[in-house]
Amino acid sequence: MEPTVIFEVRNASYAYEGRHPALDNVSLTAGAGESIAILGANGSGKSTLLKLLDGLYFPTSGSICAFGQPLTESALREDDFNFAFRRRVGLVFQDTDVQLFSPSVLDEVAFAPLQLGITREEVTQRVEEALKALRIEKLRDRAPHRLSGGEKRRVALASLLSLRPDVWLMDEPTTGLDPRSQSWLVEFIQGQRGEGKTVIIATHDLSIVEQIATRVYVFDEEHHITASGTAAEILGDHELLHRCNLTHYHSKERE
Repeated sequence: MEPTVIFEVRNASYAYEGRHPALDNVSLTAGAGESIAILGANGSGKSTLLKLLDGLYFPTSGSICAFGQPLTESALREDDFNFAFRRRVGLVFQDTDVQLFSPSVLDEVAFAPLQLGITREEVTQRVEEALKALRIEKLRDRAPHRLSGGEKRRVALASLLSLRPDVWLMDEPTTGLDPRSQSWLVEFIQGQRGEGKTVIIATHDLSIVEQIATRVYVFDEEHHITASGTAAEILGDHELLHRCNLTHYHSKERE
């Protein structure tokens, strides 16, 4: 049985300031429980796509539906739809400094659930569970901006985990992580998938794709989605990866 469709993107295009193209006629679907990798070189459009899926930007042409309803600026002005959507979808930015703003880690992790109008007792429970899951209990009183890159990434994830989203959007999540932190992040993503969450990850880090993705979409440098398939199919297509500036040929390989 096909999974319930979470996102359906149809022929979506987007241009910054109406002049600088970032997406060109992009179509894709994401089903409940899927773990999807969006591959592409820097500037190809994958980060912009995540922001459209998060309702931060809106297509200049084409359409996006989320949970069976149009995801539009006017829809998000409706309190009921906006509340339900923000409760179910969370975005982890590539630059965690953009995301973290509270004076302490504890405040940061508590912020999102406090916006849901739930009781203080439940907020406290969610925060403690998130701190424990991300192994950052000892950081609770620290200022986020004084943490290491890996610690900031964990705090950003905890701030969404306390929201208990159905959908995780992650933009270049391995950026700045050492090998141990990267391995832990892969385990975290696999854990969310194991709980039935939908995970959509924009990355150009090919080393994690087979471990995290049930399906892969590939952007070319002209802002199109040029291919899709399983991780094995995409990673095995060396010509595709080279053409999309995700790998390069060494001089000896061309001889």
